[in-house]
Amino acid sequence: MRDAGLDQAIEAAGGIAQLARKIGIAQPSVSNWHRVPAARVIAVEAATGVSRKLLRPDLYSEQVTENAAVDPVDAARAQEYALLTALLSSAPSRALLAQLAELHDDGTPLGRAHAALAAASAAATAAGVEREYFDLFIGLGRGELLPYGSYYLTGFLNERPLSRLRSDLAALGIERVEGSFEPEDHAVTLCEIMAGFASGRFQASAQAQRAFFEKHVASWMGQMFADLERATHARFYRPVGTLGRLFLEIEAEAFSFAS
Repeated sequence: MRDAGLDQAIEAAGGIAQLARKIGIAQPSVSNWHRVPAARVIAVEAATGVSRKLLRPDLYSEQVTENAAVDPVDAARAQEYALLTALLSSAPSRALLAQLAELHDDGTPLGRAHAALAAASAAATAAGVEREYFDLFIGLGRGELLPYGSYYLTGFLNERPLSRLRSDLAALGIERVEGSFEPEDHAVTLCEIMAGFASGRFQASAQAQRAFFEKHVASWMGQMFADLERATHARFYRPVGTLGRLFLEIEAEAFSFAS
């Protein structure tokens, strides 16, 4: 029996098949869910507008958050990675665009990037952003961008960087989500993992987190976001590229100070 949060997400998406398509997984995988898996909560929220607190109250209720004892800086980092995960995993829903339009400028470079994303969200339509997402990341045959570590580091998919990543994930005890068809070196997966480190959901020492970031994220993803900033089809996603690039620069600097 499906829980209420999953039922609400399926209804908001227009059915199981539509939900599976929006989050980029096979329909039978969603059909077998009894509740939204932890690793899919952000993507489902982005695709449907159903709050993560409704989808998984056991993970995102106020009581759980208060008891988690996560450092405020790390909590903010986790939110930033979660935002990038949501925007890269699927085109944002009308509800998410409305939420993004409320982002504000706090006077920092990252705050100005938030403000630019807010302006783009206020001007966008869900249908228009969905077409843009298709052109950028899916396309007829392939999208304008290929957001995979192997491709950026070697020029080919499913190469040695992917096998090294899988080895490091196994050593950290992080398993592939059942039903996922994307290689683990996709930018979405890596942002999800970094969010898990920052929130404490994935346990790893500060040294292990830094090594993972430098080896599997900083080595290529900043370039991907820079490419997104100047992509031919990018309108809404141009400020997403700026946000991602700036945030990773801040992360790299923070990790270097922690050494």
